[in-house]
Amino acid sequence: MDITVQELKERLDKGEDLNLFDVREPNEYEDDNIGATLIPLGDLPYRLDELEGMEDEEVIVHCRSGARSARAQQILEENGFTNVRNVIGGMLAYRAQ
Repeated sequence: MDITVQELKERLDKGEDLNLFDVREPNEYEDDNIGATLIPLGDLPYRLDELEGMEDEEVIVHCRSGARSARAQQILEENGFTNVRNVIGGMLAYRAQ
């Protein structure tokens, strides 16, 4: 199930404690981030232990446009995560909002 940038922004503005992960590259993250934990998509399969215990929690993934985070969503679901949400449109949509 995906999440809109509007919903994400509202929840961040409320100060909700989210399991939010950015799957872009470090240089993209340095240029613009919204407080997510950086795990580049290529590193994700090797860093799943960092997400241990979140398998049944809501996990939100985002990238620049939504393509890499859709792949991250697939990887997580293949590894037993049951509630992974992809930010539709990614940072491009988030900043355009």
